[in-house]
Amino acid sequence: MAKEEMKYEQAVRELEQIVERMENDELDIDQLSEQLKRAKTLVKLCKDKLTKTDEEIKKLLSED
Repeated sequence: MAKEEMKYEQAVRELEQIVERMENDELDIDQLSEQLKRAKTLVKLCKDKLTKTDEEIKKLLSED
């Protein structure tokens, strides 16, 4: 079974949780490194989804 792709809202929610933990000093140095890597992946996922959606909207609007 293929892994289900994470939804944009889920990625944003996870990013918000990472930021909150960082702001509250809840992460030690090892966790911080891991969480920053995860955040980078989530930011790319969100950016890619926004870009794809923007392209789809432009395409739909240009068809009229």
